[in-house]
Amino acid sequence: NTDLEPLGWFAEEDDAQHALAVFATRIDQYHQQRDFPALNGTSRLSPHLRFGTLSIRAAIALASETSGPGASAWLNELIWREFYQQLLWHFPHAAETSFRSAYRQLPFPNRQDWFDAWREGRTGYPLVDAAMRQLRQTGWMHNRLRMVTASFLVKDLLIDWRWGERHFARWLMDFDLAANNGGWQWAASTGCDAQPWFRIFNPVTQSKRFDPDGQFIRQFVPELAPCSNKDIHAPWLSHRLPGHYPPPLVDHARQREEALTLFQQRP
Repeated sequence: NTDLEPLGWFAEEDDAQHALAVFATRIDQYHQQRDFPALNGTSRLSPHLRFGTLSIRAAIALASETSGPGASAWLNELIWREFYQQLLWHFPHAAETSFRSAYRQLPFPNRQDWFDAWREGRTGYPLVDAAMRQLRQTGWMHNRLRMVTASFLVKDLLIDWRWGERHFARWLMDFDLAANNGGWQWAASTGCDAQPWFRIFNPVTQSKRFDPDGQFIRQFVPELAPCSNKDIHAPWLSHRLPGHYPPPLVDHARQREEALTLFQQRP
């Protein structure tokens, strides 16, 4: 309890029930707010599900008893969680290697210096860096940003998804092997029912769409606070890059082509 309280988490069953009740008051907006990290739009219940202070049955009961698109969207997320648990049970090899055999020998360059920059939140892409710093500072990361940072590691930095999976396993307070593995393999296009290998998130586009005013970025990358709402998503383009913030580690357009070439080398 002592270690969790400064992070805003309380590991008691009563706290879990209270958190569930609080989420019930805003579940109607879940489908509209869940992708925006600056908003309190997600359930924030994953640590309770991970530690067993909240049962999945209680979560599903709330989603099932509440009508509307918000509850339906949340129920779909809970179903994904169960899907990944069933997947790992029936295909345990996915815990160690790519679910799809065609992607097990991809020649990732795996640059250690790029990986270090990614995990420390200094890639030069503000939304990615804010998300990685959120993880280190709070033990949690917004779900949309888990997809963005995973896609960036694998398809911009060309680093094996398992490196990122292990990093998340170390830092996520809500770490769940099946969910973490399933999410990483989805983003890396190596898993069951994963996104197509040619689908690659543009980190600047994601930033403009899901943190349009830069509110989340300013919270975790304070050195970018002076930037305008327009410039904060790609500050290097304004030619007024703050002195303590790095330029982009890579060029997204160039790395996208490299990623497409890499994935085409599968058997």
